[in-house]
Amino acid sequence: MKSNLKVFLKGIFDVSPLMIPVVPFGLIFGVLAIDVGFSPLETMGMSLIVFGGASQIVLLQLFSGGASSFVIISSVGAVNSRHLLYGAVVSEHLSDLKLIWKIIISYFLIDQAYAISNEYLKRNKDQNKYFHLVGAGATCWVIWQSTTFLGIILGAAIPEKLGLSFAIPLTFLALLVNDFRKFINFIVIIISGSVATFGFNYIPFKAYAIVAGLTGLLVATILIKMVKTNE
Repeated sequence: MKSNLKVFLKGIFDVSPLMIPVVPFGLIFGVLAIDVGFSPLETMGMSLIVFGGASQIVLLQLFSGGASSFVIISSVGAVNSRHLLYGAVVSEHLSDLKLIWKIIISYFLIDQAYAISNEYLKRNKDQNKYFHLVGAGATCWVIWQSTTFLGIILGAAIPEKLGLSFAIPLTFLALLVNDFRKFINFIVIIISGSVATFGFNYIPFKAYAIVAGLTGLLVATILIKMVKTNE
């Protein structure tokens, strides 16, 4: 069995390539948060407590667009609800852990860490395999917090011509590459993405994120039932 340190370092190594687009993503968040009126303390507090890049960006977009508190909270909750699915998937590998370890791991269970560590957890039988998830998640945490802090400091000093805003979709496209190979996933991604894109200006109360997420779930449910019926 590999030592805890080796498994931890393996998690760091495996997730590192996905950290490249996270750097400008974090910078953008720090800059945007200050730009829409958040204080440096509030901005860092959000990154430390929420620790969810996509939901934090959605919060800023809705806040700057004048959305109500109900819509903002609902949208952030809808975006973050995917973590419930992540937890359900990896729970079978963590059932023997103490509660304190489950709490720590749940905090670090974000998109990149899940995408990398889920495969490792399925392939390995060692009892300490969860250290891979801790290593991957801790790496994401350090990169996100440090780049958010840099974004706060740099602020308007970052020229718009750098096009850093492209890092946001790039980050999630990197996670979705494998899913594009599956027909159902491809259809769900295209439909929910289209609803969010075209609904940005037309769906009332700035609830496009909620509507797009619910549409994606509905389409996925229908397609899965159709496939099972034809089997």
